[in-house]
Amino acid sequence: MSHKFFDLTFTESVKAAQERYGSRKSYARREGGEPDFQGLTDSERLFIGERDGFYMATVNQDLQPYIQFRGGKKGFLKVLDPETLGFADFRGNMQYISVGNLKANDKAALFLMDYAAKRRLKILSRVEVLDAAKAPEVIGKLADIDYEATIERAMILHVEAFDWNCPQHITERYTLDEIKAVSAPLFERIETLKEEIRILKGEK
Repeated sequence: MSHKFFDLTFTESVKAAQERYGSRKSYARREGGEPDFQGLTDSERLFIGERDGFYMATVNQDLQPYIQFRGGKKGFLKVLDPETLGFADFRGNMQYISVGNLKANDKAALFLMDYAAKRRLKILSRVEVLDAAKAPEVIGKLADIDYEATIERAMILHVEAFDWNCPQHITERYTLDEIKAVSAPLFERIETLKEEIRILKGEK
C-alpha cells in the first residue's frame, strides 16, 4: 500500500534527490499498491480543532509559490467530513493573492503547527472558493459569532492526503493561554503563601 502524500509529492526530481542523499531506499517501501488515504482520522480531527492558525501555500499561474498565515479563534478551521475542511475567510490586507492563485490553480498545501508539543500536520487539498453573499448556508456553518471579523468568503478544502512530520528541529513556543494554564498553579500557590504570611503577622 502506498502513502498518498508521497504519491503526490515524490516527483522524479524528488526521487532523484532522495537517491543522491541516501533516503530513496527507505521511502521506496511506501510506494506501489492502493493509496492508504481513507480520510482524516480522529487524531487529525482533534489536532485541527485545537489550532488557532495555520500556513497555506498556493502557486500562481507563473508557478510562483506563496505562503499565507490564516488565523482566527481556536477551531475556526472546521472538519466538515473525513475528506473536507472549511473555514470562513476574513477580510485582511485586500491583496487577494491566495484567492487569485486558487482561481488559476486550486491546489493548496497546509501546515498546522503545535509548537508546544512539537507536532506538525501537513495537508494537501484542492480548494473551492465561495463568495459569502452567494453561500450563506455554508458561511453559517463556518462562522463564529463570538469572533469579530468581516467574512468575505468560505474556503472549502477537499483533502487529498496528509502526513505527520517528525518533531526534529521544531522550536518549542507557547501561546499566552498556554503559559497562563501552566503558570496558574504557581500563582495560586503564591496567593496561598501570601495569605499564610498575613495570618502569621497578625494582619488578619
